Amino acid sequence: MADRIRLPSGGGGLVRYFDEYRSKIELKPAHVIILIILVIILEIILHSTASSLLS
Repeated sequence: MADRIRLPSGGGGLVRYFDEYRSKIELKPAHVIILIILVIILEIILHSTASSLLS
């Protein structure tokens, strides 16, 4: 019978950074959605204002 081949473990060398670092700024998903909506509204306003000024 042949000798068994030993392979290194599959998880060796992996680092879990989320356990080590905690950000001081944390945003809720609802705040991100509101910010995106505000940016879209601002872009629409700027686009309509610029097109009326240039024409």
